[in-house]
Amino acid sequence: MSGQLEKWLVRRLLDSVGGPPVAIELWSGERVHVLPQGSEPIAVVQLKDRRALFELMQKPEKSFGELFTEGRLNVEGDLVATLEAIDVAIQKAIRESGPVARLMRKAMEKRPRVNSLAGSQENIHSHYDLGNEFYGLWLDRDYMQYTCGYYPHESVTLEEAQIAKLELVCRKLDLKPGERVVEAGSGWGGLARYMARHYGASVRSYNISKEQVAYARERAEREGLGNLVEYVEDDYRNISGSYDIFVSVGMLEHVGLANYPTLGSVIDRCLKDRGRGFVHSIGRNVSRPMNEWIESYIFPGAYPPTLKEMMDIFEPFEFVIMDVENLRSHYARTLTHWLDRFERNVDRVREMFDDSFVQAWRLYLSGSISAFTQGQLQLFQVLFQRQGADILPITRDRMLMAPAPAAGG
Repeated sequence: MSGQLEKWLVRRLLDSVGGPPVAIELWSGERVHVLPQGSEPIAVVQLKDRRALFELMQKPEKSFGELFTEGRLNVEGDLVATLEAIDVAIQKAIRESGPVARLMRKAMEKRPRVNSLAGSQENIHSHYDLGNEFYGLWLDRDYMQYTCGYYPHESVTLEEAQIAKLELVCRKLDLKPGERVVEAGSGWGGLARYMARHYGASVRSYNISKEQVAYARERAEREGLGNLVEYVEDDYRNISGSYDIFVSVGMLEHVGLANYPTLGSVIDRCLKDRGRGFVHSIGRNVSRPMNEWIESYIFPGAYPPTLKEMMDIFEPFEFVIMDVENLRSHYARTLTHWLDRFERNVDRVREMFDDSFVQAWRLYLSGSISAFTQGQLQLFQVLFQRQGADILPITRDRMLMAPAPAAGG
């Protein structure tokens, strides 16, 4: 194939994704861009071989991640800024229709893996059972929260932001001493321990990640909370008992749309007559599947719902929505903290895994920052209660007065 034809294909590729302000460098060293005369690219995407170009032309979204992970595609420049610029260009092209819009409509036909009982176990194991040591390198030290933090002001640290998030959840629920809480998806058990220690609640928390449950149980015993917190290694579908509060932080993304009515029935089954609940989830403004590369290699079975889709949990059981908040900007800050800590510990991560793993997680964290800063992803917090319960305060004052508590508690 002649060099001219290859450069023509690169221009077609750049045009198809909205003409982002980046250049593509071929394996020959030649650079191609579609910027106006006199404009300079903010970054250079380097392709290491001819086949990489073909793969990128066929499946841009998935192949970009695969090639980056394999080291056959490199980004010379700030990775986050590059991905943000590409995202902006793609979204503009989608709004204006054209090739990208057609590709996105085709992508809508692809659905994530089925989240059956067996499928959910496999999906969760592939991501959350990578090892507590790995996550401990870059998550907050106090509660190991792998969900969006809350930033009352810009100078808040990651530890303070995660404690502030836990406090915000408790305040939204108007949690009181002695209340029984059931949690679907405990992570490393931080929210349950926080509710028990600071509010005197009794918490039963369900999780199918063996590694996380083992960690959570050990922490609870070490901190003298074993009498208030119980971690159950089981699927949310098997929740039993009667509770004042249902809470789920960062699990809904793994449930799957088809299982929302089932989740709703579980909540309906376990919640007392005057019960209330809270769901915290990554979401979207428009129904769209997860990035194909992330769904294939990082978060199998994941799907971020729209608010409309989330209502399939609540409406069949006549739950009353009391409050909805979007913490999108807070998640972008949380991810920035995570990426910074990941990079500071990258040599240890490489020792634990390999170069391709480092590249995959570098791209995943960087791409997630871009998705939240550019509004492709949202972070919804939905507070609800039983119809006619009327036990939550009628103002939001308790939520708005949540400064960041001191870390270490």
